[in-house]
Amino acid sequence: MSPARDLDGHRYDVIVVGAGWAGSLVAKRLGSQGWRVLVLEAGTTTLDTWPGHLDAMNTFYSSLIKVPNAPYRANTAAPSPSVLDTVPHKGVHRYQSVGYLVQEGPLPYGTDYLRAGGGTGMHWLGLTPRMLPQDFKVRTEFGYGRDWPIGYDDLQHWYCEAEREIGVAGDAAEQTREIGLPFPEGYVFPMHEIPSSYVDRVMAEHLDGKTVVDPGTDEPVELRVVNTPHGRNSTPNQAYDGGRGFRPQDAVGLPNYGERCVGNASCTPICPVQAKYNPLKTQAQWSRKVTLIDRAVVSRVLVADNGRVTGVEYQAYDDPATPVATTRTVEADVVVVAAHAIESARLLLASELANSSDQVGRNLMDHPVMLAWGLMPHQVGPFRGPGSTSAFERFRMGESRKEHAPWRLVIANWGWTWAAGSPGSDVAEMLGIPETPFQQRKKALYGVPLRERLGDRIGRQIAFQFELEQDAQPGNRVTIDRRHRDALGNCRPILSYDLSDHVKKGMQAAMGVSHQIFDLLGAEERTAYQADAPSYFEYEGTGYAFNGAGHGCGTHVMGDDRRTSVVDQWQRSWDHANLYLVGCGSMPSIGTSNPSLTMSALALRSVERIHQDLTELHRPLVLRPAPAPEYAHPTEARP
Repeated sequence: MSPARDLDGHRYDVIVVGAGWAGSLVAKRLGSQGWRVLVLEAGTTTLDTWPGHLDAMNTFYSSLIKVPNAPYRANTAAPSPSVLDTVPHKGVHRYQSVGYLVQEGPLPYGTDYLRAGGGTGMHWLGLTPRMLPQDFKVRTEFGYGRDWPIGYDDLQHWYCEAEREIGVAGDAAEQTREIGLPFPEGYVFPMHEIPSSYVDRVMAEHLDGKTVVDPGTDEPVELRVVNTPHGRNSTPNQAYDGGRGFRPQDAVGLPNYGERCVGNASCTPICPVQAKYNPLKTQAQWSRKVTLIDRAVVSRVLVADNGRVTGVEYQAYDDPATPVATTRTVEADVVVVAAHAIESARLLLASELANSSDQVGRNLMDHPVMLAWGLMPHQVGPFRGPGSTSAFERFRMGESRKEHAPWRLVIANWGWTWAAGSPGSDVAEMLGIPETPFQQRKKALYGVPLRERLGDRIGRQIAFQFELEQDAQPGNRVTIDRRHRDALGNCRPILSYDLSDHVKKGMQAAMGVSHQIFDLLGAEERTAYQADAPSYFEYEGTGYAFNGAGHGCGTHVMGDDRRTSVVDQWQRSWDHANLYLVGCGSMPSIGTSNPSLTMSALALRSVERIHQDLTELHRPLVLRPAPAPEYAHPTEARP
């Protein structure tokens, strides 16, 4: 055990559990304010060097299936779930979970996350849309889910701060014009928008101004292709910050800044030129007040009899492959748990803390993604640029939310990659390779005929992603059971997950919209959901299948009543005044936007409250001399 990792007897102002997205932002801000911050990361930190990045790239290149965690080496001590862990099964449910997560729900939770330095921010797609103002009051305005204790206006300043930290590229004027998003007067994003793909331009040419009907409400919806804000480098906007322009602070080499996006088409899971933001870029700007210890699995948050947390217990290990850990403790005035929605809930349940409301682990949400795909009658140039650069945004809002879940209709740039495994699946099919060992090999194509057939099909592939809002349901939850433990003896997360009728009605309506769009395009629809898919279900006589979006939310929800929520509007535990639970787990609703930007805004907002708490705690005591005793009469003798 290296002395630097033996922290017994040490005390810090703040302990941050998790060196992922939210934890990295919290540590940066608090460190810059002069507080002594310790960050404990369960995984390794091999990705923050150029050799580490190259190793991740080589691991990705050699992976047979390019799933989100493909570039990152397995860690037995701090295991990460994979989307490949959910497999078909002939039993009560259509799926079986064979990995780190224990799943017992009617439907599988098909989302993964990464336990390593940088966290899941190392393999996110890179999209940073804001939530809509109406997303914060879904219970009040539309009659489902949970309301936030704060609104869009409360986050406006922090959205701007988060966009600065990430270096968001986009067109704020277009967001206002097409979606109605409010921004401060004259506001522009730090960088100019990522150019729209050729697929986007084809969609705009054929569909802009056309109308489809929402089958769930019979309401007409006008189609309009809208560029999506991105957390990746484009051209800095010289109009940003009142004309001062955007200049990333302390940009020293690739690990901190990276090149501009050059369209490598592997954003999920890894950007070769590091154009996409990741938390390591924030960590590169940490002050000397921040100490990072990796390979430190926090197993328990410690609490005193008065209800205040005193620190954490953690397991320090050296070898990720053969974990042998030493248990240690470290103390702090404030503890910030920022370990991902599922891991944070698991830790709180194991610590038996913050759960007087019985809401810890409940209200687990994601964006169920329903895919639709087809063939255009002409070439559209897929497999170029980021996974998506634009979307049809007008299905996110409106009175139809009372009837069914809203969605972002995302235009995919990578053909049938997600839907059907293209282009590898196309090559296998044309080589006659059977899908299962029991099928006979078909006639194969070779040479020029193979190249021509591949070029024709792959070049005409289009796909849409209907990313639906999931409402907070207490039955969708994370629990633990001492019988299910990992290699270090910690409880594994047990998940129960399902989709409400509100979401299923949204899928039903989305499928109807999908059919109309393919008709308007003159495209041959190829969408087909296999009955043996793990996530397959039937609703009102029609079969559907969905994927996870990687947007885990809602397991320690915020609210304005301690009886029904876990944290207050500052992400501070109702039960423990110096415990903060920071991350997507605090979100009472998920809306239809990728949650990373909102999580960042919430984290930065919480830092200001943490700073106030610490300032008050460390305020010097003013000692005054005791007052002179009073006497009944001036002539009375003094003792």
